[in-house]
Amino acid sequence: MDQNARKVRNQDINPCIEESDDSQKCLNAYNYDKSMCSTYFQRYKNCRKYWHNIMVQRRRDGVKPDMPTAAERLEMLTSLGGKPY
Repeated sequence: MDQNARKVRNQDINPCIEESDDSQKCLNAYNYDKSMCSTYFQRYKNCRKYWHNIMVQRRRDGVKPDMPTAAERLEMLTSLGGKPY
């Protein structure tokens, strides 16, 4: 697996692995008919947007690392009562 592929699958770097996998599974199930998977695509977009905004805010506040670790994200989502997207 090349370095970029490892980054995409790294839980600490990519907070939306689950949503990405769900989108891919939907495409596979519906023979790549994108119209059948729009809900999954929207959920992925919302996930990316949500965590991007968190990352930008942390960067502004000087918090390192910019992206919360997988454990921190789980803690944040638990305190919110689930995924807000």
